[in-house]
Amino acid sequence: IPVAIVLSILFAFGILFRAPLPGSLCQRYGGPRIADRPAAVALFRGRKTMCRIGSVKSRTPVHPSVALNLMLPQQEGHDNSGFAMVMQDLGGVFSHYKDKPLLSLACTPQGVQLVNDYMEEKGFVQVAQWVPEVDRRPGLKIESMPRYVFRNYDYPEIYRYRGREAREDLLLDTRLALRSLLDEGDNGFVYSFWPDVLTLKEIGDPADIAAYFRLWNDDGRLTARNIVTQCRQNTNYDIVRYAAHPFFLQGYTLCANGENTFFTKNTEFQKSLHRGYIGFESDSQNFLYTLHYVLHELHWPITYYKHVITPLPFVEAEKRADREVLGLIRESLAHLEINGPNAIIGLLPDGRMIACCDSKKLRPVVLGGDGNMVAMASEVCGLNAVLPDRDPAGDIYPHEREMVVIDNDLAVRRWNQ
Repeated sequence: IPVAIVLSILFAFGILFRAPLPGSLCQRYGGPRIADRPAAVALFRGRKTMCRIGSVKSRTPVHPSVALNLMLPQQEGHDNSGFAMVMQDLGGVFSHYKDKPLLSLACTPQGVQLVNDYMEEKGFVQVAQWVPEVDRRPGLKIESMPRYVFRNYDYPEIYRYRGREAREDLLLDTRLALRSLLDEGDNGFVYSFWPDVLTLKEIGDPADIAAYFRLWNDDGRLTARNIVTQCRQNTNYDIVRYAAHPFFLQGYTLCANGENTFFTKNTEFQKSLHRGYIGFESDSQNFLYTLHYVLHELHWPITYYKHVITPLPFVEAEKRADREVLGLIRESLAHLEINGPNAIIGLLPDGRMIACCDSKKLRPVVLGGDGNMVAMASEVCGLNAVLPDRDPAGDIYPHEREMVVIDNDLAVRRWNQ
């Protein structure tokens, strides 16, 4: 047997049956487990091998506990190593500041001071702040940061009358500068700086993280119409909060369940495309950066995103009336094609949600609704938990050639490549 064939078989076997990489967060945390809800303790338990993703889109603002209950039944598919969420179109304490950029921050006391000094120097004026009242009881399995700060700012005076593009660039550059500033002394993390968007990421058991931030208690202060979430930390590289899904960039949010074997090819190309494409702590960040590039930078229609990441086979593309367009897309952005098993959930700046899969549909995703809310999840048991009265016959399981878009009126549109 030729050596090349033997090596290919061994490589494939290693990919399919590899052990967790050193430094990946497949480890368990020691110590007793405490949570506000017994059901949470029972469900968020055990060492698992895959991640699970989910999202909710509601006509009225909902509490993060809805997203948590969406993820609870899916615990067999993740390893209880972290919880993260991005909330958009906020209600509660943030409902009066929708046009003011919101800074989501986890840091040390020194990090808070560094941020204060920088924002004051640049002319940002703080107009509101929400600091979560955390539960510091012993035994919660969370690697908490000393400070969590969520602040609304008014723009520097010179930017208050500038256009949308100038403001967007300012917010991106400010977040990148703050990230660099906090990285220097390991003083914290800045996840998003954008109007009407809040981001929370933490390492630990999801149920205990929820207990720590009192996310089981719906007191009306923290709500949103759109929530995207995942219950697993990074499993590709080192344990770092920036690697936790969902990822956010200039209004675009994305989380994924799977693995991108074209990570290196995507990364090297994306580094040359935009100053905001940094970090690459997770191979799924490539999906967000491509989404941002296709829609925000190139101003292409959303349907082209699917053509970029999972282009049609050449034989099929040649038979289509739009073969010239498809050929140009593939020729110019070949390095943004993805490979491997993946399911993707995205949230756009205008509030629309999207879902799509890899070209072979090797990862599951399902969506369903009841007229007041639409939810997406890796497993249908999540939908059953938060939408028990829906008609399951209306559930949608996107296939490998499909893009699903949920509009702000909860209308669901399906598009095939």
